[in-house]
Amino acid sequence: MRLLHTSDWHVGRTFHGRDLLVEQESVLGGLADLVSDERVDVVAVSGDLFDRAVPNPEAVAVCSRVLERIRAAGARVVITPGNHDSAARLGLFGGFAAAGGLHLRTRIADLHEPVLLADRHGPVAVYGIPFLEPDTARHALGVASRGHAAVLTEAMRRVRVDLAARGGRSVVLAHAFVTGGEPCESERTIAVGGVQDVSGAVFDGIDYVALGHLHGQQTLAEHLRYSGSPVAYSFSEARHVKSVWLAELDASGLSGVERRLLPVPRELSTASGELEDLLLDPAHTAVEDHFLSVVLTDRVRPLEALRRLQVRFPHAVHVEWRPEGGRDTGLRFAERVRGREDEEIACCFLEDVRGEPPAGRELELVREALSAAAREGDS
Repeated sequence: MRLLHTSDWHVGRTFHGRDLLVEQESVLGGLADLVSDERVDVVAVSGDLFDRAVPNPEAVAVCSRVLERIRAAGARVVITPGNHDSAARLGLFGGFAAAGGLHLRTRIADLHEPVLLADRHGPVAVYGIPFLEPDTARHALGVASRGHAAVLTEAMRRVRVDLAARGGRSVVLAHAFVTGGEPCESERTIAVGGVQDVSGAVFDGIDYVALGHLHGQQTLAEHLRYSGSPVAYSFSEARHVKSVWLAELDASGLSGVERRLLPVPRELSTASGELEDLLLDPAHTAVEDHFLSVVLTDRVRPLEALRRLQVRFPHAVHVEWRPEGGRDTGLRFAERVRGREDEEIACCFLEDVRGEPPAGRELELVREALSAAAREGDS
């Protein structure tokens, strides 16, 4: 049996305000080609199908088209919800969907009941563990302790009881932060109700564990892997190589796992320097069509910097101003203003924001504003 492991689609997510639906559909639609080319039997999606609990109609439409293409290519699909999904909404009409080869494993009460698939060597039990929010799941699972480790340990105990009675090969889908995984900036924390990470030993005895939640592809053990997100959702992922895992099960269990690269709809890059240099320097030609994050080093904050950058770099989406020789004192606000007059505080603020203090007519306007405020306070 050949299993394609993917996760963290986050359909409907934006990138610094930019809509990504076209890019998402392009990459995810390519999974259907992998299914066909690699003779994939089942596609496992380990959580965060959508980016929010109530996705907009356009995101739902994209996801529906992608899943239809995968099914048309010949693979069955098993999906579990992640911390961004609404398990109840995702599982709606799950019984009807299963008849068409789309298995939605969204109920905590059913996590020990596998999707049973078969190849020439016999059955494979595929268990889907939905994201277990600790304070909710511990009541449903009858667990006294708080935290992700407690609820996942109980979930896997139930899986093992069923597997021991059933026998044969097994796959588990889970959305969790497993110890040893490397997070990045685009993941939402799941540290609710105790410590967020769990030991990989929780999943011992399973032939293949398809993990979701972390957006970088990672191998924690031969049988224990994160597929990562198919599209980059933060500049911290600029060096990620987006891909999926292709796992193969033979008669005795996991026989091998291979990586399959995914297309990159638009690359991510960073640049730094003074605004005029960035606008003119031919050294930046290669990143003109990339999503771009820029650090400006001008001594004075440039006006309308992003708009001006987008003339040359139409996909520039993020700008920070870090003047060379910056004046970060490390002091808290209360410490910085203690003992200072209002005029001094206002002038220091303007200097911090734009790199130079007010002078001439600007200083007169500051004084007029402070006088008017004082008169208003006295009246």
